[in-house]
Amino acid sequence: MFHPRPSFENLEYGLQNQKLNKASCSAVLSLAYQSLGVVYGDLSTSPLYVYKTTFSGKLSLHEDDEEIYGVLSFIFWTFTLIALLKYVFIVLSADDNGEGGTFALYSLLCRHAKLSMLPNQQETDEKLSAYGVERTAETWQSFASKSFFEKHTKFRKGLLIFVLLGTCMTIGDGVFTPAISVLSAVSGVRIKATGLHENYVVAISCVLLVGLFSIQHHGTHRVAFLFAPIVTAWLLSIAGIGIYNIIQWNPQIFHALSPIYMVKLLKRTRREGWLSLGGVVLSITGVETMFADLGHFSTLSVKIAFTFLVYPCLVLAYLGEAAFLSRHHEDIQRSFYKAIPEAVFWPVFIVATFAAVVGSQAAISATFSIISQCCALNCFPHVKIVHTSRKIYGQVYIPEVNWMLLSLCLAVTIGLRDTNMIGHAYGLAVTTVMFVTTCLMTMVMIIVWKQQIITAAAFLVVFGSIELLYLSAAFFKVPEGGWIPLLLSLTIMSVMFVWNYGKLKKHEFDLENKVSMNRILSLGPSLGMVRVPGIGLVYTNLVMGIPAIFGHFVTNLPAFHQVLVFVCVKSVQVPYVGAEERMLVGRVGPREFHMFRCIVRYGYKDVHHENYNFENRLVAALVEYVEKEGKSKDEFGDTESDNLDDDMPPQLAFTLPDHEEKMVRSFKEIEESFAGCLETHSTLKDESIQILRAREAGIAYILGHSYAKAKKSSSIFAKLAIDVVYSFLSRNCRGTDVVLNVPHTSLLEVGMIYYV
Repeated sequence: MFHPRPSFENLEYGLQNQKLNKASCSAVLSLAYQSLGVVYGDLSTSPLYVYKTTFSGKLSLHEDDEEIYGVLSFIFWTFTLIALLKYVFIVLSADDNGEGGTFALYSLLCRHAKLSMLPNQQETDEKLSAYGVERTAETWQSFASKSFFEKHTKFRKGLLIFVLLGTCMTIGDGVFTPAISVLSAVSGVRIKATGLHENYVVAISCVLLVGLFSIQHHGTHRVAFLFAPIVTAWLLSIAGIGIYNIIQWNPQIFHALSPIYMVKLLKRTRREGWLSLGGVVLSITGVETMFADLGHFSTLSVKIAFTFLVYPCLVLAYLGEAAFLSRHHEDIQRSFYKAIPEAVFWPVFIVATFAAVVGSQAAISATFSIISQCCALNCFPHVKIVHTSRKIYGQVYIPEVNWMLLSLCLAVTIGLRDTNMIGHAYGLAVTTVMFVTTCLMTMVMIIVWKQQIITAAAFLVVFGSIELLYLSAAFFKVPEGGWIPLLLSLTIMSVMFVWNYGKLKKHEFDLENKVSMNRILSLGPSLGMVRVPGIGLVYTNLVMGIPAIFGHFVTNLPAFHQVLVFVCVKSVQVPYVGAEERMLVGRVGPREFHMFRCIVRYGYKDVHHENYNFENRLVAALVEYVEKEGKSKDEFGDTESDNLDDDMPPQLAFTLPDHEEKMVRSFKEIEESFAGCLETHSTLKDESIQILRAREAGIAYILGHSYAKAKKSSSIFAKLAIDVVYSFLSRNCRGTDVVLNVPHTSLLEVGMIYYV
């Protein structure tokens, strides 16, 4: 098989975890330090509101030491089992080539069990270096699971909806985290300024939120270096205050770590104690965003930061606050700030306010990562995705989503004003996401890791039962603010599902209406028209077949370019595709037709091509394909006769050498540039020269401007989804020409209506 030359650009697109395996200890520690400002800000600010929210209901009537000990015991064991054991030691190991989050787990499952709902998937995609499917021995459990989902399309759709639910709840975290963190921190000023009106607290919180979202365009890398010192100072401060409170008020508080106090709490308070668990779960609010933000850093750096700094500091903080409460029951609703020694109150208050602002960064960064994955996997309308770092590949910024999150944060902050109500909404979102992750991890353990069913079942029972306990308590808070994440998640999930449904229906229409190869052959080498100089790029969603847009175009115009390339830009369910594996090139029809197909593959974290680089890369791939076509006959068979069958997939992958990064302006420069790249040929073939001359004449982009309409026989759901929702989204999202960076001076759009 043909093996393309390695490219230096592959280093830029390399796997994050591969790069870190070669990195020095200082580089890993540097990333661990940066992760404090992005990944752990949310988790580390939980002490601001956990005890306050937990004792906000009828449990406040039971403010004895045993209740405080019981809540502390629940917090400690929840934090240890879920955050440390489940996420740090198990879930973070299930990264998808360095990427984390709900969609990363789904991506792993799709590659190993063919669960993908993405169209245009090919067997050649499995040869990608990032695909990472090891040919290990199948267990009967993994084989049975794969067979079940592959045979039942409805269950694959159900799994997608389940994944979308978890994804939308994670996006909801990006709304509630900034609101509750900032509002909780700022409200501490009322401890000293007792006459300060609530409206001023809300106003200050809103100003801080606007400032936070306004600096997002600088990128996670810069934000991390700015925020990491703040979170570090915050963690050390609350750990020091925790140690002080333990020594000062109750050195015996460590006895509360015994699980027996959890049982005593539930036995004594019954329903009130169970409902209070909706507040306890806020102690682990940032663990899911920790997993979702994994692509911004690395697995090792995130684990080091949590294990050696975040975990011990937070445990000491919760112990110290409980020690203070055991001697000051009357301060239960303002325990965090009351537990701060008088001498350091204002410095800690300032650090807490900054830390709360920083704490929101984890959820915001996770939302950006998730939305970018959804866009690539056809589950979200096209939005502008800006990659903010050339070194850390997963760091992105999405302007439209950023301002949407700001608007929702301000609405929640101004509308609710009460951190307890925001906490109820927040708790429901967090527990739902964690349960979705547990279910997906169980499937990963069986299908991907090939674990025994007993191991996977134990994981599901242990962690799933804990999360269902918290989820049941959170659901009873729906009337008290829990309805907000439900409404928000259902709205976003509906948008995602309808967009995915519309994209799949459009692909089905393209498959059913593609132009037959016999019709193309009957037109002759000139395609029945004048072949003008230049290269025509016909964009299509199909990896096989002639698209209907081409037939529609040649029916209405009498001329076409002398070189035709059917370009299919598609997403593959991997985080990235290396530059040397990006393009698949093949011939369509006989050689004298000068028609080719180029499949351009991108991972869900890849940056799509910039126009001029893409043009040069495409021409280089075509020339190299033509030059190596004869040589490859011995390996692949007679390519000319094979490719008369249009369903024959492209066979060779090529890349442009690294020195070909700038726009080439003359034929002589083009010829010299490419002639130097072809190692086995001293002269170019006639067809190669013709392609280069066509490149010099210019490149035209032919895109379909499609309008979706539901068939008259369609169901009411289909008509509502396609004619109303999908149509509205299509008109208001970024167009295909913008997503593909097509120059408007070379763009030709062909309007078509397709019925689904």
